[in-house]
Amino acid sequence: MLYPSIIFDLDGTLLDTLADLAETCNEVLKYHHFPPHPTDAYRNFIGDGLQRLIKKIAPVGTKEDVLQQCCTLFREQYSRNWKRNSCPYEGISDMLSALKKHGIDLAVLSNKPHEFTKLFIDEFFPSGLFPIVYGQRDGFPKKPDPTVALEIAAQFGVRPQDTLFVGDSGVDILTGKAANMMTAGVSWGFRSVQELTDNNADIIVHNPLELKQYVLFPT
Repeated sequence: MLYPSIIFDLDGTLLDTLADLAETCNEVLKYHHFPPHPTDAYRNFIGDGLQRLIKKIAPVGTKEDVLQQCCTLFREQYSRNWKRNSCPYEGISDMLSALKKHGIDLAVLSNKPHEFTKLFIDEFFPSGLFPIVYGQRDGFPKKPDPTVALEIAAQFGVRPQDTLFVGDSGVDILTGKAANMMTAGVSWGFRSVQELTDNNADIIVHNPLELKQYVLFPT
C-alpha cells in the first residue's frame, strides 16, 4: 500500500455532475436574459468555485451586483436540480470500498459550495466512508491553495508526502503539488488528459480499477 490517506476531488472525479450543473447555470442565465452555453462547454467552466463559475458564464462586463444575484439564484435552483442526472462514475463505489477495507483514510476536497458537497457525499456514498469532507467554505481559501489539503493530512495524522491527491483538473494537480502530495489525474472527468500532463500529474489513471491497483498493489 503506497498511501495511508487519499484526498479526492468531487465533480468530474467521483461524480458525473455535468448535466445538472449545466442545466442549473443555463436556467440562471435565462432568468437574466443572458445566452446559454452548450452542456459540454461547462467542462471548462467548472472547478474554480461558484463565483468564478458565474463570472465565466455571464457576459463580459456583467455588473458585480448582478453576478451576486446569479450566485444566489444558482443556489436556489441547484437545490432542486442537483440529483436529476448526477451519479458516481462506473466503478467508483467498488474502488472506494476496496480502499476503505484496506484501512486507507479517505477525504473529499472540492471547490463546490460546502453545503452541496456534503449533500452529494451523504446521498451517494455510505455513511463513514469519508470521515473528512470539505467544500468551499467562507474564510477558507479554495483550491489550488494547499491550506485545506494540508489541514486534512494533519487531521489524519499523516505526512503530506504520504497522501495522494486525486482529481480531474489542473487545479487539483496544482493543489496536490503545492501541498507536497503525490498527484493522480483521472482521464474520465471533465478536463483533458493534456491539462493533467501540462500540470505535471505524477500519474494518470483511466478507470477506477487502475487507481485501486496503483494504490493497493504497486509494482
